Amino acid sequence: MKNPGKTSRLNNVFLATVFIAGPIVAGPTPAGAQSAESFYGGRNLTIIIPSGAGGGYDAYSRLLTRHLGDHIPGHPTIVNQNMPGASGIRATNYLYNVAARDGSVFGATYNTDLTEPLLGNASAKYDPTRFEWIGSITTQYNACMVWHTSPVRTIDDAEKQEVKVSTTGMSGNSAHTPLRLNILLGTKFKVIAGYSTRGMRFAVEKGEVDGICGLSYDTYEAADPDWLRDHKIRFLIQTGPKKVRQLPDVPLLLDYVKDEKQREALKVLGVRDDVGRPFMFPPGVPKHLVAALRTAFNETMKDAKFLGEAARMHITADPMTGEDVQTALASAYAAPKDIVALAAKLWPATAPKKK
Repeated sequence: MKNPGKTSRLNNVFLATVFIAGPIVAGPTPAGAQSAESFYGGRNLTIIIPSGAGGGYDAYSRLLTRHLGDHIPGHPTIVNQNMPGASGIRATNYLYNVAARDGSVFGATYNTDLTEPLLGNASAKYDPTRFEWIGSITTQYNACMVWHTSPVRTIDDAEKQEVKVSTTGMSGNSAHTPLRLNILLGTKFKVIAGYSTRGMRFAVEKGEVDGICGLSYDTYEAADPDWLRDHKIRFLIQTGPKKVRQLPDVPLLLDYVKDEKQREALKVLGVRDDVGRPFMFPPGVPKHLVAALRTAFNETMKDAKFLGEAARMHITADPMTGEDVQTALASAYAAPKDIVALAAKLWPATAPKKK
């Protein structure tokens, strides 16, 4: 079950939606556990990682897979398979439409991809409410930053001069976040797409762009800790429902938005920030295997070896159970149509819309 802090966080992020939750499965039954052990014993379990090597999603996924197998009945060997493309949509489409549904394949997804179907992205050929969610390692509250040599020092400066920011594709946080800020605040971010996961960071270091707008603080902790340690980057604004502990002096986007409907629309978009770093099975995986993986995930989040390595990677676990991810997405997808329509306008279209 969800802890009180997590419950409070969900209540702050999501629209007030009345729903009746079904009974939560605490774990596999003894018979289910035996069946899961029989299935996974001596088998490879493949994880689909939606980014290239060297990024935050890759770091988090590989951290999980180094420990998760110790808690799965039968202790399968977990094989990492990177499948970058379209800011995670390629991998998410694969998991939903192509991947085996027998429990031998699971994956991660970009948190932005959780709401793409809700907002009408025709390239997102999946229904997030139908995945079998295993759990999430932590939240993913995003921020905009510039290199330390940039003349841009505050978000107000970004309203007065062009700020070039790099991204891999036009469907992820690092493209949509600066465009959303342009709409809400009148900033002058210019999005430069087409970089690899690591290349978008090299572009900042080489001065091709001013910064990156839409990655989470924990991404830099995992992938570029020297940038933080050596004060190589300057944060301008945060887009989550609350300030990241390490950025107490960086303002929130919500501090600038006063219109109530815009704030509600931002909360719908905020489901992605709270779910953060999720993992899931394709739809239709046998329930006893879903229960086994959920239990293994929850145990991993308390594993001293996992937590020790996470700490060395500057990753703070703030986990959400698979059941809670499922409930959070159901709540977001039940938002009023006018609020969803406004949320879509604040998540500017860069891919074909559904007709």
